[in-house]
Amino acid sequence: MARIVIALQNDYADWEPALLMAATRYWLDCEVVTASPDGRPVISMGGLKVSPDISFDAIDAEEFDALIIPGGYAWEKGVAFDFTALATAFRDKGKVLGGICAAASALGATGVLDDVAHTGNSLASHRKHPGYRGEALYIDQPQAVGDRKIVTAAGSSPDTFTIEVLKALDLYGPEAEAELAAFASEHRR
Repeated sequence: MARIVIALQNDYADWEPALLMAATRYWLDCEVVTASPDGRPVISMGGLKVSPDISFDAIDAEEFDALIIPGGYAWEKGVAFDFTALATAFRDKGKVLGGICAAASALGATGVLDDVAHTGNSLASHRKHPGYRGEALYIDQPQAVGDRKIVTAAGSSPDTFTIEVLKALDLYGPEAEAELAAFASEHRR
């Protein structure tokens, strides 16, 4: 059974990890653990209050198969957690690392996107973060991008983000495809 940790902070975009959390927990019988900076409850952009299971300092890349970071307004407010150590640890251990929306741009600042194909809200959004050096591998598209177990997406693509994370976890088979087909239909033309 895969163990997935979802790193939440105040003002996170609640729709971005929701489909992934439901698909992995309900349909694929994975363990989904939520975390916050200090282990205390956080409130999403939509007002959803979550009491996390653990704090960020309890996240150990040895104990999880994936670290998923949703975006949100914490980065715009200048109060976002610095995910450099966690992102680097998951990448270095060959674990799945996912960032969507502002979190994809924040991953760029950590250096983990320097040598993998990736996307996000926009290249301009990534460039705002000092340390981003992955410009040559940025793909400007509405669908999520997965490369060597690192998955990125724009905030408008939680469905393809879910699919790419499942692929990176080797969980995307006929059952997952059938369950998620309706959610991703707007991207199929």
